[in-house]
Amino acid sequence: MIVEIGHFSLVLAFALSLVQFAVPLAGTRMGEARLVAVAGPSAVAGFALTALSFAVLTAAYVQSDFSVANVWENSHSAKPLLYKVTGVWGNHEGSMLLWVLILAFFGALVAWFGTNLPASLRANVLVVQGLVGAAFLLFILATSNPFARLDPAPLEGRDLNPILQDIGLALHPPLLYLGYVGFSVCFSFAVAALIEGRIDAAWARWVRPWTLAAWVFLTGGIAMGSYWAYYELGWGGWWFWDPVENASFLPWLSGTALLHSAIVMEKRSALKIWTLLLAILTFSLSLLGTFLVRSGVLTSVHAFATDPARGLFILLILVFFIGGSLSLFALRASTLSQGGLFHPVSREGALVLNNLFLTTAAATVLTGTLYPLLVEAVTGDKISVGAPFFNLTFIPLAVPLLLAVPFGPLLAWKRGDLWAVSQRLHAALGCALLAVALVWFFVDGAGVLAALGIGLAAWLMLGALTDLAVKAGVGKERPAVVWRRLKGLSRSIFGTAAAHFGLGLSVLGIVAVTSLEVERIEVMRPGDTVEIAGYTLRFEGLVPHRGPNFTEEQGRFTYFSGGVRAGEIVSSKRLYTARQMPTTEAGIATRGFSQLYVALGDATANDGVVVRAWWKPQVLLIWIGGLVMMAGGTISLLDRRLRVGAPSRRRARPARSAEAPAE
Repeated sequence: MIVEIGHFSLVLAFALSLVQFAVPLAGTRMGEARLVAVAGPSAVAGFALTALSFAVLTAAYVQSDFSVANVWENSHSAKPLLYKVTGVWGNHEGSMLLWVLILAFFGALVAWFGTNLPASLRANVLVVQGLVGAAFLLFILATSNPFARLDPAPLEGRDLNPILQDIGLALHPPLLYLGYVGFSVCFSFAVAALIEGRIDAAWARWVRPWTLAAWVFLTGGIAMGSYWAYYELGWGGWWFWDPVENASFLPWLSGTALLHSAIVMEKRSALKIWTLLLAILTFSLSLLGTFLVRSGVLTSVHAFATDPARGLFILLILVFFIGGSLSLFALRASTLSQGGLFHPVSREGALVLNNLFLTTAAATVLTGTLYPLLVEAVTGDKISVGAPFFNLTFIPLAVPLLLAVPFGPLLAWKRGDLWAVSQRLHAALGCALLAVALVWFFVDGAGVLAALGIGLAAWLMLGALTDLAVKAGVGKERPAVVWRRLKGLSRSIFGTAAAHFGLGLSVLGIVAVTSLEVERIEVMRPGDTVEIAGYTLRFEGLVPHRGPNFTEEQGRFTYFSGGVRAGEIVSSKRLYTARQMPTTEAGIATRGFSQLYVALGDATANDGVVVRAWWKPQVLLIWIGGLVMMAGGTISLLDRRLRVGAPSRRRARPARSAEAPAE
């Protein structure tokens, strides 16, 4: 009976979503405050019902209730409890329920924390959220019911896809969905502004925290997904330009552009129409990612194998929301004011340059992702667009963008002095050039491009620190004054510096592992050794092992540094008994920020086994940089000046001389 409660809760949530859409919309059109007031309670109640439905499905997984088809297809009684819980969203139906739950959660947050918003704007935002929720709830109820029953109930389940039975699945999809769906609030604010035909700097102030929160979560989701694929799939790579990877990267690029564009709009009342368009496009790209994963048009380890009917339904949702919002934009854009003007050499100009490169980069990634699908649809020919295309088109756009990043925070609003900023950055530039020289002359295997890439990473990190140093008065004031000024800087300044520093860390990790990685592929027998990057790796042999729902052959290795035993690595080939599906579990030894990575291949004659070993220098910096970027976004989000509602009137206070305007 509890399963039926979950299904009925979804039906009620769908009905409430329709109420949340229709009633407040009618209220704003007729000027009826009582109808407008329905929006908030409807959003909160809809979230509560969706949460109840999700809790019921989770309980069915934990209890191994195989009378539920979704549980039978994706769980097993012998599966560890953690993977029973994560299995809830390790499939199409459950993941869509999680998607809708997060959507309802964000709607409830707007209802709870948007009390300072103008009543009509708040209501229209919740109207759009309700319409999006109703569309996806209808999709779940019509094509992807997670509560469908089996009669008679099987005695045992089919188990979850083995590659998803990993702690990464507990973090990657929820973080990714919090980013994807978080941009729905920005989309709703944009459509609400178009409905009302009014947009101003206060609108940007209201939108910016939601954009920042979604960006933080999406950054974490992409980083976690990259690390999960790196260690779980046994392929040794951190990014493959897989179409579904690209689908998550696209809204990150446009969301980053939106975040910077909203800053210009908030501070200078400029780029109004462009910011609205970015808000629409960012969520549209999130919807596109949802379609690509679930439509069956792509073959990817990330994609859910689903029937075409589901893909068609999501495509109709995609067309409705993207087409409808862009049509509304086309009708209303001419009635909106353009905003203020500014000099090209200014902080506004730097942020516009940022937007130009980010959106162009997103366009190239989108083209490379969708072009094979278009060719197949038109001609029937199957082609692939791989890493060479993306590296050739994306990197030339990314490099000038990264070179310009340290200049932006140091430029003044409205009109800046590029020469003065260059002088402030001379120490960072000198240290970056020194890093280039040191890497080029003293690091074995480092070519010119590797040295320049590491110099670029140093430029980004030192540029971020220079921003803080200049604003604190380092070199001009006494240490006590510098410390006092540093403490007085706003959190958004620290957050911006941390995010840019984290970007530099990620670039450092990417360049180091791409340029300096060492790989060895050998057929090894017990007692054999292989030399790799100054380490001696010795194969000790295969040992059988049984897990809760799998059997495996563990390959045990000992590695030595300078003739001294440094540690042990265990790599394995697993067979999950329920699905009879093999997986490769890589063995990884971490040395500082670098890793020795070992994966087992196929067995050969005479007790041999193919072993692939990599030395991956500074690879952890890729994901540590992502965590630092998340921390920077979180710090900025905690700034007292970032309010969800309208800024309250305060008595004017003298501005601190040390504190520059926050980004």
